[in-house]
Amino acid sequence: MPALSSKISSTTADAALLLEVAELVVSALNLEVVATDVQADDPLYGDGLGLDSIDILEIALVVSKRYGLQLRADQDDNHAIFHSLRSLGDHIASQRTK
Repeated sequence: MPALSSKISSTTADAALLLEVAELVVSALNLEVVATDVQADDPLYGDGLGLDSIDILEIALVVSKRYGLQLRADQDDNHAIFHSLRSLGDHIASQRTK
């Protein structure tokens, strides 16, 4: 899996972390999709998983609790962080405390 170049972090998520995050997202939002079917580079919003801003807030809460990160609604880079599963995974890999 090629690493996504990112302004967010220099640490990239490995396949195990991406699957773990996909499972967390699917479980938290009760999505009718299998975590292994979530493509790492598909957008979380719109045509990808089709999530909306409320879904992203829910993901931010569960990710913050699970990985010990601070994700705030007023962060300038939220759009980049939540662009795709890979960008979220890369952010978690670089910022996690748990």
